Amino acid sequence: MLQRSDNLAKRATNLTLSAKTLDLARELGMNISQTVDTLLAEEVQRRYWARWNEANKEAIASYNARIEREGLPLAKYRSFAKGR
Repeated sequence: MLQRSDNLAKRATNLTLSAKTLDLARELGMNISQTVDTLLAEEVQRRYWARWNEANKEAIASYNARIEREGLPLAKYRSFAKGR
């Protein structure tokens, strides 16, 4: 998926931001580019996994049903889960 953006190539872009929010962020000494980059990367990752889960929901449901029906494949070797 996405790597941490610190070491990746950067590309200039234009953004339109709320003037009040931008002024306050600058007043607070925030690095606008880094903040937007970080938050955008988090949102991209969230949407990527939401789309992946949606695209794979049938396989996930099938796998979960199989585990429910048959149990975990190597459950008999799980010493940490015994006695529950």
